[in-house]
Amino acid sequence: MRTSLLRARLRQGKAARIACLYYPTTMFPAHAAKAGFDAIWLDTEHSTWERHELQRFIALHHLANIDCLVRTGSRNATELYHLLEDGASGLMCPLVNTAAEARQIAQAVKFPPVGQRGLDGAGLDNEFYLAGTAAYPAAANAETFLILQIETPEALGNIDAIAGTPGVDGLFIGPGDLSLRLGCPLDWKNPKMIEAQAAVAAAAARAGIAWGRPSGTAEDIALLREQGATLIAHGSDFGAVMRMLPAFGQTLREGLGEA
Repeated sequence: MRTSLLRARLRQGKAARIACLYYPTTMFPAHAAKAGFDAIWLDTEHSTWERHELQRFIALHHLANIDCLVRTGSRNATELYHLLEDGASGLMCPLVNTAAEARQIAQAVKFPPVGQRGLDGAGLDNEFYLAGTAAYPAAANAETFLILQIETPEALGNIDAIAGTPGVDGLFIGPGDLSLRLGCPLDWKNPKMIEAQAAVAAAAARAGIAWGRPSGTAEDIALLREQGATLIAHGSDFGAVMRMLPAFGQTLREGLGEA
């Protein structure tokens, strides 16, 4: 089974470097790997990915040797572990509010003795059964990861129970949804956001799991590391387009004397 780069970074006490991909761009895994990222978070919560298209993209991650983290809104057990069988290194599940929800998801994606994931072994994750399944369940539990998103006041109220759920490997703050539901600006200097982040960090530390969130600046990333965050998301295809096209347009205007 492929060794997870994200898992390897965490074992070394280092932060995992994560980029986000909203839309199918074939070159993205190879370029992200060369740029030094450990994982790409494919957003299937807010973007539409056809099933076979998703399978192809996960395979491209294997080819480039970069982890594929699929954010999915599904809570269906077989749909969740199908993604792992297709070769996803991990899953990110949004809007998890209670320990019961966390346990349901963890039970679906972890093999016994941690969970109740169904065993097959004929997928890409187990190299299509070439070596059988004797070592497969333990390797899958060790090399895949489950990240739950904390995005509501209810989740913050249940944070220790969620973080302490067996099979949960990390917590990830969803800043847009969280700020919306806290009734405050999406500003990490806002007292409500500071308090929420501190609660997530403390719960993750008590449970011995990873935590993190998206970040936009080097200064913010450094602050996150000081606070113990190890799941650092920075950069996306959407953000790249928003930044590059205005710059390209300005270059054109300058070259044409229209600036």
